[in-house]
Amino acid sequence: MTTPTPTPFASATDTRPIGMFDSGIGGLTVARAVARRLPHERIVYFGDTAHLPYGDKSAAAIQAYSVKICDLLLRQKCKLIMIACNSASAAAYELVREYVGSKARVLNVIDPIVAHLGRAYAGRRVGLIGTKQTVNSNVYKKKVDDLDAGVDLQSLATPLLVPMIEEGFFKNSISDDIIAAYLGHAALAGIGALVLACTHYPLIKEQIARYYAGRVDVLDASDVVAADAEAYLAAHGLLAPTAGAAPVHHFYVSDFTRSFEESTRLFFGKEVHLEHYPLWE
Repeated sequence: MTTPTPTPFASATDTRPIGMFDSGIGGLTVARAVARRLPHERIVYFGDTAHLPYGDKSAAAIQAYSVKICDLLLRQKCKLIMIACNSASAAAYELVREYVGSKARVLNVIDPIVAHLGRAYAGRRVGLIGTKQTVNSNVYKKKVDDLDAGVDLQSLATPLLVPMIEEGFFKNSISDDIIAAYLGHAALAGIGALVLACTHYPLIKEQIARYYAGRVDVLDASDVVAADAEAYLAAHGLLAPTAGAAPVHHFYVSDFTRSFEESTRLFFGKEVHLEHYPLWE
């Protein structure tokens, strides 16, 4: 990952929040992992529920949404913006970095897992599942090949998994059948690890691991991303102080429904209040 040159606002401790965004509430799995690993950091999360899913949107549309969301996060004085969405990371990361400039640092969910594959799975065959946008962008393959670590990455688009999870069809026989149909695809034969390249997929990690019965390492990208964020903030003097009251996180969505609010508990691990913030008004 390219590390930006530290800017003058870096200090020993930094109380400004971490901003995160995703096409919906799936990125709350990343927020959950970050909150667990960095309990003193305040999070400002934006879920673009009016435009989900990003997985079947054009790169141009995703870029337009991402820039608009960054305007909100910059107004919230975020020190770091995490693109907590594989599709947006693939389509808009470079543009967002250029747009944000020196106002905040920008991280994505792709580079940390690519670096992890290079360290832990050099010379091995690795599978990856994600949305059509993420897989068809070929961004993981290009970045893994650039490592020149001999990682043979095999990707498979699994478009039914996101709507299945969002509709609550997981941890049952219906989802077991769909998961088995995808994981039994020839593209994933002979892999030693499987990357869950969608922020929704940690919710079905146990089912995927049960399918493989210990034969394949199932890699939850949210944990890898959270560790990378901690290392990045520490290296740049941007960690929040450890003393003081517990942080109060804020969660925004571009389109509010009661079902979104009810589902946030599944993704974040506890009840949260969603604030409606229309992007285009």
